[in-house]
Amino acid sequence: MGKELVTAFFSPHDRVLFRRRVRRGLDALTGMLEEGRIEAGDRTTGLEIEINLVDAEAAPAMRNTEVLTDLADPRFQLELGRFNLELNVPPRLLAGDGLGDYEREILQALRAAGDSARKRETRLILIGMLPTLTAGQLVLGDISDNERFRALDAEIAGARGDDFRIDIQGPERLRTSSDTIAPEGACTSAQFHLRVAPADFARYWNASQAIAGVQLALGANAPFLYRRRLWAETRIPFFEQATDARPDEFAAQGVRSRVWFGDRWIDSVLDLYEENVRYFPPLLPELGDEDPVAVLAAGGIPELPELRLHNGTVYRWNRPVYDVTGGRPHLRVENRVLPSGPTVADMLANAAFYFGLVRQLAEEDPPLWACLDFAAAEAGFRTGARDGIEARLFWPGLGEVPVTDLVRDVLLPRAHSGLDRYGVHPAHRDRFLGIIEDRCRTRRNGAVWQSETVRTVQERGLDRAAALREMTQRYLEFQRTNEPVHTWPI
Repeated sequence: MGKELVTAFFSPHDRVLFRRRVRRGLDALTGMLEEGRIEAGDRTTGLEIEINLVDAEAAPAMRNTEVLTDLADPRFQLELGRFNLELNVPPRLLAGDGLGDYEREILQALRAAGDSARKRETRLILIGMLPTLTAGQLVLGDISDNERFRALDAEIAGARGDDFRIDIQGPERLRTSSDTIAPEGACTSAQFHLRVAPADFARYWNASQAIAGVQLALGANAPFLYRRRLWAETRIPFFEQATDARPDEFAAQGVRSRVWFGDRWIDSVLDLYEENVRYFPPLLPELGDEDPVAVLAAGGIPELPELRLHNGTVYRWNRPVYDVTGGRPHLRVENRVLPSGPTVADMLANAAFYFGLVRQLAEEDPPLWACLDFAAAEAGFRTGARDGIEARLFWPGLGEVPVTDLVRDVLLPRAHSGLDRYGVHPAHRDRFLGIIEDRCRTRRNGAVWQSETVRTVQERGLDRAAALREMTQRYLEFQRTNEPVHTWPI
């Protein structure tokens, strides 16, 4: 969620200055792009994995601060809910054994975190939404002890001026409300970062948008919330509604939500930053000391703190990232579509499919988006989230087809080619993309396994709450094996 704030109180003057600083940061970013000051660099990748803590009954354990204190590992951070953690995996190249190195490091980090969690009588679970959560466990007091989270809650709730209302209809229906953004802690994701050259950014972002529905259909892992079976990836509509800062009147006028898919293909990364400045008022006007235009004029590299902070409060499913590492500026696409889990192997299969497919699509001519309407891409995003691996998606030249056929016949060969372009070792390429192929063949992802297991348990006579507890306990056992979810028994 970002750095700790210095203060959670912002005066009207702070807000005026912050707006000016954001626009000045945008001017500096424009200048850097025009002057070629942002480096292409190596095609490094990165991962962020959000984690839930549960107790012996598989209920949320509100102990993240204690676990982090015991762990003392800078790769792990607090997340919004007191039962959430985040693992930031150091970036690396995919070439050679990159994917295998990711797997080894993530498993090692999770083992160490699991040891610390056990000292606090908790366990780690990688899952899109914790099935045993209840609304009473997502209230203001359950937000992590972090100044930024408290400020964010106050700003979003204040901007809305009303309760956040949730209405999601799937096989069952959920209607609820909250006076805080604390329920957003139910959403745990796996985020992929891809460093790209400035000249290539638009192609990679457009390709990421075009395949978002496919990603969701394959990787859905959040079918239950508050004991109801909803979408295959309920995280998507729930996050949109649980953090919607717009008053109802603004929504009725067509004002854009801060959780946003977008509404067009882009030609430059500046299109996204300019939209962020044009459409969204600042939420956290924390002021730094930098004058980015002056730094740039003096030959330096600006950090752009206000522009980056503002960008971090616009929750695009594919977000642009400007960052400076070792004094060298670069751009990344942050892919925020997918849920956490079910296993490290599953997440890395999702990562291999995303990195490989996006690389291939971004370098093809003519580009896919030249013949794919943006509205069709957004519709596919929602269909993939709702229907999961049973989704039928539109693809240029094919029309509406089962996503499993689309992936096996059209997209997996492209993902193979893209990973070859990165120089991924064939053994890693074949293993992780083989998991995707087998998921399509068996038509079983995390959402399917959860739903079928709960149905089977309920047929034995258990009620929904007991069935969800038993399913979650089984999920924890199978997750520890690191065997992909399509192999798990029902």
